[in-house]
Amino acid sequence: MSFPSALTTSIRNPRLCLLNALHANAKPVTTFLGLPSIRTAQLVAQTGLQGIIIDCEHGHISDDAMHGSIAAIAGLGVSPLVRLRMTHADLIKRALDAGAQYVMVLDHSAAILILNSGIVVPQVNTAEEAGRVVLDAKFPPQGRRGQGSAFPAIAHGIDIPTYMRTANETIITCLQIETREGVENIDAICGVPGVDMIFIGPNDLALSVLGYVPAKGDEPEFVDALDKIVAAARKHNKWIARLSNDGASCKEHLKVFDTVAMGYDVRAIQNWYTAELRTARS
Repeated sequence: MSFPSALTTSIRNPRLCLLNALHANAKPVTTFLGLPSIRTAQLVAQTGLQGIIIDCEHGHISDDAMHGSIAAIAGLGVSPLVRLRMTHADLIKRALDAGAQYVMVLDHSAAILILNSGIVVPQVNTAEEAGRVVLDAKFPPQGRRGQGSAFPAIAHGIDIPTYMRTANETIITCLQIETREGVENIDAICGVPGVDMIFIGPNDLALSVLGYVPAKGDEPEFVDALDKIVAAARKHNKWIARLSNDGASCKEHLKVFDTVAMGYDVRAIQNWYTAELRTARS
């Protein structure tokens, strides 16, 4: 039996900023948030981004900070996304119940991001593991997610019954590819039912394929890996996304990718102070 998905849904909830932009082919831009501050989340959400990925894997984000950041971001009409530490079902449920609109599940080979109820989870190595994450992110009959929280409905600006009816087709499930193994398995990963987006992690991918970071960008093996990922995503009619380090590279990447995660709040602060201090002392 086939079900509507984020790729095919006709639902247009104005609170689902990222999903709406993807359907409009508006080339939405997101970023990563690693600091545990509601005020930082609000400030970043006011910049014009369509989504903010709350980084519970590498960032300084606790469960409490995740809840606060999700509420702050959603309250300003931007899609809150969560990158998790692992692929555990309870972590997926926790982020979705908090109201995340995007779930990112990642690993040394593949990661899954689920948007419009979202998390990012590490250590997804196979299509079978990816399928289990999809099951954990969707309510029956498509999955095994339980219901018990009022918070996701608040983040979506709807009541609980409406959320229960619409969540399965407004959650964007995205797999992050960042290793040689992930590239080798990309066709099978893209073929997992319920997966909507493929996200490329270029730094870890370069480390796996080339043995160093950052990639220069023109290494044949690295370029071949990128091309293979993009081709598989297009073959299976998935959205394709990646990380970009700055606005110039983001502009170029948006010529190929449907959406781009531009930078990181921690690095943005460091880079601004470093540049301005250099100017002040020049």
